[in-house]
Amino acid sequence: MGIGDPRDGDNLPATVPQPVLPDILHAEAARAADYARASRSAATRRAYASDWKIFTAWCEARGLESLPATPPVVATFLASEADTGTKANTIGRRLAAIGYHHRQAGFDPPQEQPGSGVIREVLAGIRSSMGTRKTRKKPADADALRDMLQTIKGDDLRALRDRALLAIGMAAALRRSELVALDVSDVELPPEGLRLLIGRSKTDQAGEGTVIAIPEGRRIRPKALLLEWMASAGHKEGPLFRRLTRAGELTSDPMSDRAVARLVQRCAADAGLDPSEFAGHSLRSGFLTEAARQGASIFKMRDVSRHKSVQVLSDYVRDAELFRDHAGERFL
Repeated sequence: MGIGDPRDGDNLPATVPQPVLPDILHAEAARAADYARASRSAATRRAYASDWKIFTAWCEARGLESLPATPPVVATFLASEADTGTKANTIGRRLAAIGYHHRQAGFDPPQEQPGSGVIREVLAGIRSSMGTRKTRKKPADADALRDMLQTIKGDDLRALRDRALLAIGMAAALRRSELVALDVSDVELPPEGLRLLIGRSKTDQAGEGTVIAIPEGRRIRPKALLLEWMASAGHKEGPLFRRLTRAGELTSDPMSDRAVARLVQRCAADAGLDPSEFAGHSLRSGFLTEAARQGASIFKMRDVSRHKSVQVLSDYVRDAELFRDHAGERFL
């Protein structure tokens, strides 16, 4: 090429714009990180952050490298957690959090590195020794929810919102994250009751969405309670269940999932129940417990709960039928 040849990169005309690749890549990397974070729910990210903080503090106290960490270090950490009484399921989540933070930093997770067999062996030993049975919170079934609703007095915005939230959470078997993510546009009002569009959930990370039907109801009356809240709040768009100021004024912000858990526990206490035995999940499990008790089929229950596996639902049915037509009924 001769001087001035257009193929000569050193002699490109000054008018040809040159992309600033570092800035472009920086923006694209930031968007990639946003998408990566979106692959986990907010609750999961909070749990992982807490788990990672515990792991890094443990490593720092012993002068060990936390990022990247080696399989022997992680295996020792898991064993230490077991010795302090941490539950097996929580230890498994700690390991998942360690792997997640390694991937975010561009490192191979310790459980995928050469020599990771020691992690699997330690984890298997912990589960074998401690078991993995979860401590279930009590369900807010029909009777419990009725008593909880009766503790909410008055017709101000907070009372109307709280009654509607408890009723919808139980009637639709919603996780607390799904409950606070509802938008006004997700609600349809057919004559038979309600239809709710669940845009994203734990079992629907792709965000395809699912429509749940809620009947009008005669005891809990979820539709009536929701309409009372919506009419008083007067909001036509945005978050369905909104945060209120301490003075009871409506804001544009959605409630937090932690606020749902606190509401359930407060109403349980006011109803004379042990609040430590209830949590946000009590609304979801309350629907499934009551549905199984009333003889609903697993498949009808799954229409509402959206479980991918029927195993969890079969456990609810089994619990409800433990004493029904018992094999020893006629001779014990």
